[in-house]
Amino acid sequence: MPTIEESITINVPAAKVFAFMADGENAAVYDSSVTRSQQEGEGEPAVGTRWKGASKVLGREFEWVSECTELEQDRLFALKSVEGKLPFTIRTDFVPEGEGTRLTYTLTADSGLGGVFGKLAEPLVVKAQTRTVKANLATLKELLENDAV
Repeated sequence: MPTIEESITINVPAAKVFAFMADGENAAVYDSSVTRSQQEGEGEPAVGTRWKGASKVLGREFEWVSECTELEQDRLFALKSVEGKLPFTIRTDFVPEGEGTRLTYTLTADSGLGGVFGKLAEPLVVKAQTRTVKANLATLKELLENDAV
């Protein structure tokens, strides 16, 4: 499974960035590949909290259920898919940087292509997904810095 890791500095305190991202329903607000996401159950996110949603990858929509695997308030939020056709893990680290936050987003996921063709095309998929992650982080930065959410 390929891994994509990107970082960005957001000029907002880590607590605010963390709170926005730990609310899984916000994923569709800043992540252009997420078409829907909803927390299963009530309460604050914690290890074991699940979200049900869908993502559009290479023009195809894939449904998934993800589960929080690690959570350190204002510092770390990680999840993995537990149901769905495309296995993935996401880890987001939040490090205070001056008055802002250095956010590092790490995505490990299957391309969804499979087979020999999939292995050949995987570098192209990774390149496209890297562009998407960078654009999503730029959107997140703009939304949070401009108090648009």
